[in-house]
Amino acid sequence: MPELGVTSEIYDEYDYKTNMTPAHPGNVISEFPFILPESLCTNKYDEDNDLDVERPQKQVIKIEHRPKTAIALVGLQVWRGAFLLSDLMIYLGLHEELKGKCILELGAGTGITSFVASLYAKRVVCTDIDIGGIIPLIQLNAKYNSKFIKSDFKILTLDFKDTAWNRDLEKEIKDSDILLAADVIYDDDVTAAFVATMQKMLNMRSPKILYLALEKRYVFTLEHLDSVAPCYETFLNLLDKVKNDNLHSKWKVEEMPLNFPKYFQYDRIKELVLWKITSIPTI
Repeated sequence: MPELGVTSEIYDEYDYKTNMTPAHPGNVISEFPFILPESLCTNKYDEDNDLDVERPQKQVIKIEHRPKTAIALVGLQVWRGAFLLSDLMIYLGLHEELKGKCILELGAGTGITSFVASLYAKRVVCTDIDIGGIIPLIQLNAKYNSKFIKSDFKILTLDFKDTAWNRDLEKEIKDSDILLAADVIYDDDVTAAFVATMQKMLNMRSPKILYLALEKRYVFTLEHLDSVAPCYETFLNLLDKVKNDNLHSKWKVEEMPLNFPKYFQYDRIKELVLWKITSIPTI
């Protein structure tokens, strides 16, 4: 029996479609508009002492992606979590909280959040598993969006289920200050592997911060006679088990309020959540 395909909800909310010809058959190209302020909104005055009103720049990220995939290849699509995390990157960047930082994104998919982070960070390492053409797709999208990549930028393969990292990847993980992940919770096995990977990374040369954007996906079950978010519950249970099980660091785990500006065009629905996990060395 063939595996059922899934489609990201964002394509039903706004029309991002273009008539551009994709590089690979079966793909489509979308353009995602966003607002890019040059700085924080503070009053500035010109030489005549008149108020100089800054007009935020309207920008577009061009992304080649699949319109529909099997569950195992959802990284070939764009999901709301990537927009939420991209909004956060712009917000933190405007506050200079990414200045001089090395960022590593896990499960980057089409690469959109890494490209936005590259506007502000010192270095960005964009990673994902090398299946279904995801790594070549990131490389292609990096070419499409080269004008946004202001930092040192690198693309590496990382599989959550394989933590026997090569020397190059291990060095990048150790040198990273900030870890990013968006919408990587969609399957219990993948979730367990992600939490194990996250734990190992956060304990390598801490302090480190992980920003994790997720969407609670509800299903109705006969067992509960209610709508539940099983994958999200699995994540919370695993996080609770590992957050105090670290030899060399103490973790601060917090759910962040989503009260920062929305720069991308998408629906910031109530099911979206953002976690911040900070590892602080104990020795």
